[in-house]
Amino acid sequence: MKHSVLLDTSFFIRLLNDEDKLHQNALGYYKYFLEEEITLKVSTVTIAEYCVLGKLDDLPLVNIQILPLNLAEAQRAGEFAKIIFAENKVSLSSLHPRAIIPNDAKLFAQADVDKTTTHFVTSDVRSKGTLELLKKGLNPKFDIISIDIPYTETFGILDL
Repeated sequence: MKHSVLLDTSFFIRLLNDEDKLHQNALGYYKYFLEEEITLKVSTVTIAEYCVLGKLDDLPLVNIQILPLNLAEAQRAGEFAKIIFAENKVSLSSLHPRAIIPNDAKLFAQADVDKTTTHFVTSDVRSKGTLELLKKGLNPKFDIISIDIPYTETFGILDL
């Protein structure tokens, strides 16, 4: 079975802004994934986040599968959010009458439930800490690729 990666909002922000300090890293990962035929995926949650300040037409969706948040992922997001809330000492009373589920919980749930996703690709340094927190209470099956490290270093490729 081929594996895939789920791309975060921060990845697209860096990829699409050639003045960003992580633009070259994001571009390197993007090209590497395409060359290696690693399936690129984006969540509708990520698209919503991006569209706050960006335009849907800016996203290179021709090469990317779009993942809507489904029922199994929504359930897993609730499990993840419960741990995140507990770790951040969010009181139960503040979660009533309804809890606002952090987008990271939704995105991580999609990465975890999707059978082919092996990595969540981001520049958000908080994501690593959140994943480590979730690993204490649950067993997410994906890892994080942080684009602050060049793809050649992440994958052990000599940049000749």
